[in-house]
Amino acid sequence: MCDSFPQGSLVEGLHEYFSPSTENTQSTRQIRFTSTSEINERESVIKAYIYEAIEVEKAGLEVKKKKTSEFEMPEELKKLFEVNPEFKKAFKNLTEGRQRGYLLHFTKPKQAKTRFSRIETNMERILDGYGLNDCTCGLSKRKPNCDGSHKQLE
Repeated sequence: MCDSFPQGSLVEGLHEYFSPSTENTQSTRQIRFTSTSEINERESVIKAYIYEAIEVEKAGLEVKKKKTSEFEMPEELKKLFEVNPEFKKAFKNLTEGRQRGYLLHFTKPKQAKTRFSRIETNMERILDGYGLNDCTCGLSKRKPNCDGSHKQLE
């Protein structure tokens, strides 16, 4: 069980219970619970978070998120852009969110060989204008995201 705070990174104090929902989340934070009794034990802390989150929203505060240009671009991708301008153009035509998704996916491996393999594997998707998790089979009920419906064809 968990409770999410969309602007959670702006909520001050008591961060020992807060954690990002995923490793790359820039703003949302969660309080995670393992049991109902844990919620009861932390009632006052949870209420404090909620009241502070409400104040953050009332004040209209927003998280200053990293721009796509601030994300690391692997050397392997830069080299492919140099030799294939069409690929570079297709990547730049993707939405910033899709670009970030690919950049995070491509930079995660430690070995250059794996990074290159990931880029090469996704090259056609990028040229076709698809994001990393976009449906390409046309069967997904959660478009543009893929829900795995294509697996029925296998």
